[in-house]
Amino acid sequence: MTTDGGNGPHGPAERPKRRGRPARTAGTTGPGARERILEAARTEFAERGYDKTSIRGIAKKAAVDAALVHHYFGTKDEVFAAAIEVSFEPALVIPAVLTGSTDGLGERLARYFIGVWENPATRAPLLAIMRSALTHEAAAKVLRGFVLRRLLERVAESLDVPDPTFRAELAASHMIGIAMLRYVIKAEPLASADPEKIVAMVAPTLQRYLAQA
Repeated sequence: MTTDGGNGPHGPAERPKRRGRPARTAGTTGPGARERILEAARTEFAERGYDKTSIRGIAKKAAVDAALVHHYFGTKDEVFAAAIEVSFEPALVIPAVLTGSTDGLGERLARYFIGVWENPATRAPLLAIMRSALTHEAAAKVLRGFVLRRLLERVAESLDVPDPTFRAELAASHMIGIAMLRYVIKAEPLASADPEKIVAMVAPTLQRYLAQA
């Protein structure tokens, strides 16, 4: 007797439905999935903080499978780092900061940093990142690593000066201190000072840290 290979008298027999991970569609795996995950991560970190944000929660908000979050970003720390990078965009900023004479480096860096914080679209996730770093060591480690290695240290190493890492740390401490007092603690008169006044006063110090031999 021969078999019909699973075909019934009226055509192919229905296969039992498989349980488990939902079927992937263009909406969950398409070109926009990574951007949706990143946007969801920024929102979750801003609203819930580092401790209460989870990969599963990010995936739910982005309407994707949690495995896809791991695929694109790996761990929660790496998602957190990616959220920081979106706000600072070092790949675009560093060439712009380094373009032009060395004499204007401090001003360009100060203007960029203050501009990022003054922009409401990037300020909210940065506030969440800063607050998370104050209370959670993993978040602090990610922030330290990004600010130093991805931003300031790369600027310093592109210049012909000694002790680039030390210089980067000094510059980072200065700018993060300003961000903490102005945007997190909102200490007056710094909190309501004109951004241009801050840039004018901070730029010479950053110039000395990063460019003075």
